[in-house]
Amino acid sequence: MAAIAFGAPAFAQDDGAADVDCVDANDNGTCDADETPAGANAAADNVITVTGSRIRRDEYSTLEPITVVTAEEITQSGFNSAADALQSTEVTQGSGQINNYYGGFVTDGGTGANTLGLRGLGPARTLVLLNGRRLSPAGTRGSVLATDLNVLPTAIVERIEILKAGASSVYGSDAIAGVVNIITDSDFEGLNLDAQINVPQIGAGVDKRIAATFGFGTDRLNVIGSVEYRKRNGVRLNDVDFTSCPIPGNLDGEGSEFGSGDPYPVGDPRNCFTIDNGGVTINTIGTGRRTGLDRDTGALGSFTRFVPAPGQGGGATPGYLGVGLYNRDSFDPESQKEYLITPVETYTGYLSANYELGALGNAELYGEVLISRRKSSSPLYRQLSLDYTVAMITDANGDPIAFDTTERNPLVPAFLQNSLLGYPNDTTGGDFLGVRAFVGFGLTESSQQVDYIRAGGGLRGDFVFPGWRYDAYVGKSWTDGRYEIESFLTDRIANSMQVEVNSDGEIVCQNLATNPGCVAAPPLNAATVGGDLPQAYRDYILENTVGTNIFRETTVAGSIDGPIFTLPGGDAQLALGAEYRDQRIDDTPDQNAINGNLLGLTSSLPTRGTDSVKEVFGEIFLPLLANRPGFENLVLNASVRYTDYKSYGSDTTYKIAGEWEFFPGFGIRGSYGTSFRAPALAEQFLGATSGFLASGTDPCDSDNFPADPADYTPNDTLTATNCAAVGLDVTTFTQTSSVTTLSVGGANFGLEAETSTNWSVGAVVQPSIPGPLDISLALDYFDIQVDNGVAQLGAGTILNRCYGDTAFDPNAGFCRFVDRDANNQLTVNNGYVNLSTDIVKGYEFNGRLATDILDGRFVLNANVTKYTEQSSRLFPEEFLTDANGTYVTPDWVGSFDATYRNGPWTFRYGMNWIDGSSGTYEYFAFDEQTGEVDEALAQAYRDAYLLEVPDYFLHSASLQFNVEDNFELTVGVRNIFDTAPPKISAAVTVLGNAPLYSGFDYYGRTFFVNTTFDF
Repeated sequence: MAAIAFGAPAFAQDDGAADVDCVDANDNGTCDADETPAGANAAADNVITVTGSRIRRDEYSTLEPITVVTAEEITQSGFNSAADALQSTEVTQGSGQINNYYGGFVTDGGTGANTLGLRGLGPARTLVLLNGRRLSPAGTRGSVLATDLNVLPTAIVERIEILKAGASSVYGSDAIAGVVNIITDSDFEGLNLDAQINVPQIGAGVDKRIAATFGFGTDRLNVIGSVEYRKRNGVRLNDVDFTSCPIPGNLDGEGSEFGSGDPYPVGDPRNCFTIDNGGVTINTIGTGRRTGLDRDTGALGSFTRFVPAPGQGGGATPGYLGVGLYNRDSFDPESQKEYLITPVETYTGYLSANYELGALGNAELYGEVLISRRKSSSPLYRQLSLDYTVAMITDANGDPIAFDTTERNPLVPAFLQNSLLGYPNDTTGGDFLGVRAFVGFGLTESSQQVDYIRAGGGLRGDFVFPGWRYDAYVGKSWTDGRYEIESFLTDRIANSMQVEVNSDGEIVCQNLATNPGCVAAPPLNAATVGGDLPQAYRDYILENTVGTNIFRETTVAGSIDGPIFTLPGGDAQLALGAEYRDQRIDDTPDQNAINGNLLGLTSSLPTRGTDSVKEVFGEIFLPLLANRPGFENLVLNASVRYTDYKSYGSDTTYKIAGEWEFFPGFGIRGSYGTSFRAPALAEQFLGATSGFLASGTDPCDSDNFPADPADYTPNDTLTATNCAAVGLDVTTFTQTSSVTTLSVGGANFGLEAETSTNWSVGAVVQPSIPGPLDISLALDYFDIQVDNGVAQLGAGTILNRCYGDTAFDPNAGFCRFVDRDANNQLTVNNGYVNLSTDIVKGYEFNGRLATDILDGRFVLNANVTKYTEQSSRLFPEEFLTDANGTYVTPDWVGSFDATYRNGPWTFRYGMNWIDGSSGTYEYFAFDEQTGEVDEALAQAYRDAYLLEVPDYFLHSASLQFNVEDNFELTVGVRNIFDTAPPKISAAVTVLGNAPLYSGFDYYGRTFFVNTTFDF
């Protein structure tokens, strides 16, 4: 894909020129009649509007770097949707995106949502437009923050323009990192049928799309639209090799020694799917500490975890063998049926029309409608914890002092009646926890459906002054989401554990009169622990839960623009306008989720809220000089916007940009501006939503420390001391419960809007060379700083900063967000707050060379970004932590493509490059309080984990054939060399041993075919 960041010729034409620069989509060195103006909404009078500006003008003058991606480039690159093209490395330049790799994770917008964030600043800070009008957020669950790219049409897209600079003064809130403008074809006539299929070599994940585009008109009326259907099958974990055996440590076959546990010999299969690298405890029971035989050595020892071993075992636990952290059962083949890449099915319709009234200033009545439905799914492998109870005699404080031998649990064998594992919890019905069975339940289903409609229209025509135009617009967006997930109901499991023996000697639920339909839990035995549960019991405890999401946005806008006076370089232009937007969100989870009745899954309250904004803006374009010695072109552009939010009050943003062309083809450009982002509705009003982290997330859990205190790092020692201050011995304490996290909106906690500054400076060289050779080069430096950023601290960060504080106070600092109850169950409050600073700096180089070779046209494009800083800090008193160059935050990213067109044939070869990482160990060992790297900790990470990745290259090629402009066939292959994602250790978020990062390809080699028929 070509990444033309200076958007074709970047300087103004001679004053009064009638021609309009264009994207040379046919790569034949000229602007053909069927090619569109670059960065333009072409009008009959040859005026254009560049993304990032409200000024119409008769030349293509880009004061800032703009990437232009054409529909033909999308096809030749093998992308089967606009969403895939937008999330590609060519556009994102290394920034991680939320895409279809996140099926098993909690993400904003819910499973299946695809979002776009530029410069690594996140999707909430990137504004997405369709034909210059913003697209409202879409998705499921309460945390709907950004545009879901799945709503976009693909067949009718003419080009995509990407401005990687702040533009709040032009477009309002959200345009901090940049603006993406998807522009549809406005001139098509006839009927076009388009079909594409992408087939990964692995045989799974086939992606099919079929579309029809139509257009017709009269002297006054023009109508154009498209309908399309896409279905992408999912890729399961067991469809690819690189997820088949995740291992901890340095990928040499040995287990990690960073925590507790003993490594196995190189190649031992027990290194696969241990509980710290993708596995989950199954086929195991947890008990109070008791004697048994070691699973590996057969020696008598003391354990809290056992696996069934009928006919074996000894000590106090016959029929079971004792296990530790690394030799317990932690892999179920059923878990590999989860999706690595989630499936999706979309239906999209788009229609636009305009009608010339012949009145009201030669006015044109226009309108467009976008309709989309997305269906996606992601089955989730579930471990089921069955808590078998034990009766205890307690003291006045409710603490256990002895077993109650008069009450026996008929579900528990006699030799385990003296096991005490924990205090009462939600599934034990008030009784103490005696034995926990960790059962591999299998897959549970989840699905999402998102219906999206955006309709808008207006009137535009000549204003009262010569050369002036007006535009009045009204638009409305509707999002209706429905999300379903099969869930374990806590109350039903609790009911199933309260049992008695009836007169027939059967074990049944107590109080059947008040719990009709209750099915008693199965007895604790090898079959139950191994996952062989009666179907009636499975059906009883599992319920399909349903939630709904509604999001509405209304926009009313008006603007006028035109010339105000004449300068030596041409007519000065002025644009003025006003805009009003109103948003409403209403997310209603299933009643069981609201009641906190979902075992091991999110509980959440409704998310409901509204906000509105009134804005006025102005922009001026000043062509100061032209055609003068040393001043071939000198222009200045300035914009300002006043914003008044109902929730956050007012702010003013501004931007100044200019370009100076010294002589034809050589010049400089620069800009400086401020931007503003009001927190999204979800960030303000998110209903308290619970999540869960593994029990080992508790910093005081003994599994987080070396077995020998002599091996403690300084951080280990500090954490152990702080744990001791709350009465916990890290050498013996085991957390038996998951850590509960609570996310909540910040509207009631003083959440404020975030602001930013964005400046850039660059040089452009486009020499006029006699003959067929064309060269265009651009180099720009960018600097973005976001202050008062809206985000969540993260539960893991909160816990680590709390228990790693040298001035530890369980009720102050980060610990004020942590609650540890009398049973040592942890709850972390992880709400939206204003954090301090995010900074992104770097250079972006773009080059284009075109020449004639052997009766054909050869074009080479290059886009390389060098990030010099990608840093952040939580609070002003802390030091910036720079993630630049780490394993999923590359400092160098490049995309290159070469095309050769000869007659009806076009050959394209493309390459994407992501630089290898360095400094990851130092990044994880950086102390924000001192600004220093803990070298001992960094070395400990080096000894225990592999966290660096090598350079990563992806190659693609395609061949396109045209027949008399009526039929086009494109065939190609993506990831020609079947390059797998790099491998790292399981110390961070991984899929298998591959980093979870959108820049890597998880499909492998993929073949594609696209056919287009024009009628």
